[in-house]
Amino acid sequence: MIDFLRWLRDLAARLLEKVDLPLLLALLCVMLISLVVLASASGENSRLVLSQGVRFAVGVGAMVLISRLPPGKLRLWTPLAYAMSLVLLALVFVFGSGRSANLWLNLGVFYLQPGELLKLSVPMMLAWYLHSVPLPPRWGTLAVSAGIIGLPVGMIILQPDLGTGMLVAASGVFALFLAGIAWWRIGLFAGLGLAALPVGWMFLMPYQRDRILTFMNPESDPLGTGWNIIQSKIAIGSGGLSGKGWGQGSQAHLDFLPEHTTDFIFSVLSEEWGWVGVVTLLGLYLFIVGRCLWIAAEARDSYSRLLAGALAMTFSVYVLVNGGMVAGLLPVVGVPMPLLSYGGTSAVSLLAGFGMVMSAQAHRKTHA
Repeated sequence: MIDFLRWLRDLAARLLEKVDLPLLLALLCVMLISLVVLASASGENSRLVLSQGVRFAVGVGAMVLISRLPPGKLRLWTPLAYAMSLVLLALVFVFGSGRSANLWLNLGVFYLQPGELLKLSVPMMLAWYLHSVPLPPRWGTLAVSAGIIGLPVGMIILQPDLGTGMLVAASGVFALFLAGIAWWRIGLFAGLGLAALPVGWMFLMPYQRDRILTFMNPESDPLGTGWNIIQSKIAIGSGGLSGKGWGQGSQAHLDFLPEHTTDFIFSVLSEEWGWVGVVTLLGLYLFIVGRCLWIAAEARDSYSRLLAGALAMTFSVYVLVNGGMVAGLLPVVGVPMPLLSYGGTSAVSLLAGFGMVMSAQAHRKTHA
């Protein structure tokens, strides 16, 4: 028995030797908060909580394994990962399923959302390409980069899934930003984007237009399109300093708050744990982003630096978009709160991404 325990200890030590412990501990804290809040939001549905716990375990396992891979191997496999993600995304148009949009592939054992995989493979592909060209990027490089980003983003928006498409686009744009793109080019693209907004409005689905109009004035239809935002704001505002207590949130338990285990779970946290819970969670998120950016700054090669930095900044956009969405500061676009909302593909892909960040850190230590 003692020998077996020693073997387990040695195995754990070998598996965790490449893991960044501060980052791992912060992620585990967020996942623990998620399970506690999910247990309340789901009405103490143990099956739902256990399911999410298993997904977290799979994600942590993937993170630990990926952290052991040197960035050189990740870079070598990047084109294949990008191509496979596009293939899976294309299969959604034929075999996809979902309530309001075809976003998922039924693999029998579980459902896979290929759009989530692109949040990893797009910045990986950008980092792979930019690693091999002169920096800062010039027009030719930007044209190729636009193709790498635009192809999957266009396919995702056609599903239609505007929220995921925006995040995938952001992950690629952040890689370009970290590559040192000139500020005047950033200003030019921003101006073109603003000028294209009226054209983009014409291509939005009716429910997407309703979400934007509702964001501007949710009280115009309080029992219809404005219901979600109004109930979410009530939940957040009623939490006060320390909240109503675990399991005491009326908005979720009386079914006023929609999607209270997924898109609006942050509202449940706010109502039941108040300002204290919100600040604790946001502090953990801030530490995670800061730690990843520090790792990116210390990376020894451009691939690791661009990939780690882009993943960190994309994670921060997750938090900002969902937080703004549930607080009525941004339109509702169906973006979950990272590692807090219930969901499998999102959690596993995020944790796998943190494994890539840890790989950059471990590689730097090994070759310092």
